[in-house]
Amino acid sequence: MPEAKEQLPYRVLARKYRPVDFTTLVGQEAMVRTLRNAIATGRIAHAFMLTGVRGVGKTTTARIIARALNCIGKDGKGGATVDPCGVCDNCKAITEDRHVDVIEMDAASRTGIDDVRELIEGVRYRPVSARYKVYIIDEVHMLSEKAFNALLKTLEEPPPHVKFLFATTEIRKVPVTVLSRCQRFDLKRVPQQALIDHFSKIAGAEKVEISPEALTLLARAADGSVRDGLSMLDQAIAHGGGVVDAAQVRDMLGLADRSRVLELFEKTMRGDAPSVVAALAEMHDSGADPVVILQDLLELTHWVTRLKVAPDAAAASADSERAQGQAMAAKLSMASLTRAWTLLMKGLQETLSAPSPLRAAEMALIRLCYAADLPSPSDAIKALQNGAAPAPAAGVSAPAPRGGGGGGAAARLATQPVVATASQPAVAQPNPKSFTEIVALFEARREARLVHHLIHHVHEVRCEPGLIEFRTQPKAPPDLAPRLSELLSQWTGRRWIATVSSAGGKPTLNEQKATKGDELRNQAENNPLVQAILKTFPGAKLDAVRRKGAQTSLVAGLVESGEEPPAGEEYPADDDIPESEY
Repeated sequence: MPEAKEQLPYRVLARKYRPVDFTTLVGQEAMVRTLRNAIATGRIAHAFMLTGVRGVGKTTTARIIARALNCIGKDGKGGATVDPCGVCDNCKAITEDRHVDVIEMDAASRTGIDDVRELIEGVRYRPVSARYKVYIIDEVHMLSEKAFNALLKTLEEPPPHVKFLFATTEIRKVPVTVLSRCQRFDLKRVPQQALIDHFSKIAGAEKVEISPEALTLLARAADGSVRDGLSMLDQAIAHGGGVVDAAQVRDMLGLADRSRVLELFEKTMRGDAPSVVAALAEMHDSGADPVVILQDLLELTHWVTRLKVAPDAAAASADSERAQGQAMAAKLSMASLTRAWTLLMKGLQETLSAPSPLRAAEMALIRLCYAADLPSPSDAIKALQNGAAPAPAAGVSAPAPRGGGGGGAAARLATQPVVATASQPAVAQPNPKSFTEIVALFEARREARLVHHLIHHVHEVRCEPGLIEFRTQPKAPPDLAPRLSELLSQWTGRRWIATVSSAGGKPTLNEQKATKGDELRNQAENNPLVQAILKTFPGAKLDAVRRKGAQTSLVAGLVESGEEPPAGEEYPADDDIPESEY
């Protein structure tokens, strides 16, 4: 009996249709153009850094570059080319991952300095059969700090026969010393239409019938990643048995029907909480994930908002979907849409961390129902000032009350009496106009430490509303000016600028207090009545001078005679003595 032909193992689509040259690379036209020109003109860098999200072709691009550099052509005499032949020994060996001179290293599993030392040790030797020895290091950001440092010198001055190709999804984790030694290429997310076209070609090559709507769902779920999209396409083909439609893809990915999401969004923005709860439960029973439902509602909110500010944004949508979206954009106000976005974002975070995602999503949508038809803050304030109930948000009609107590929040608010309250006079903010008033304000706000510095260590140079300029003594804190500016601006409601000057300025308030005390003492000692008292009581002397209101109280202490002047004796102050609080 003839032996049965050995069946080759199945290869997933992501590997089977991996690009082998620049012409089959999907969605990276700008990078391909740059690499083509560099190879064509011989301006080939010694190190390349390829960065981008997962599945956009970083490692694939590195292998294509390795083939382009080492291709020798069909006749074995060719040089580096932008279009590798694919039939020479080097091209075949690199494509099959078995070329001895193209070394691939996974930095996620080999992160240490010993692994890099082994790599550096092999750099010294020339390639065995290829033109260049190529090192492809995937997820290079996983290397340790010591490993990066060990690689720096070799990366800066490698032998002419060595090329380094790095790939990473976390470019910010790569040291700048490494980045500065590489040519960097940022691979962008593949556009959705490019993914649809690519998946359609592969489905045709696999002889699989797939609907355009299913292709759109797969491309949208891929989120710019070719590999993720091909993995989902592979799963969809197995799920559908060779025929793939939109319903199968939704079931497979746990997605909700787009029309049902539109209907759910419209009910939510209408404030119809009972219908929203019922619709959410029905979608969940059909296999939809609550997290995905909220993500779809967020995407729909963003889409409707874009339609409102840029109507051309719906050009790529289906006719029925575009008409429904434009109708919602015309009916909903911008305040309602932005409020819905905020509440849905918060609800999504709660759903992701909740023990019961369905209940968390349900609470998020109920909360949005009761907030969607509330008036904007400005409308509510105007309505309350006019003594009337606030109107619902623009374009949102509140449903009639139901037996179960349902109904829009605006409808309930409209039935409640509004109590007109007299406007309370606003509390006047302080407005210091002099340096002493500023110190008094800080004392009133209980900033004792700052008051101490202002009295003892600050010389006033210039002071007017909004501006204070002063010279400080060495004991004053270095951040005194910004602290004064911040606190004065906060307390007065206006901008204050506090600056340190080199000018001499006035004496400190403490020095002014001492000077004024000496002046008051001299004036008191020269007072005829005081002189008469001192003569009447030999040995007496003036002990202290205190101001009380508009008068000065002189306290005479009798040192030798032991007698005292009449208690409570007060003497009028001279009119030219200024009032002082020190």
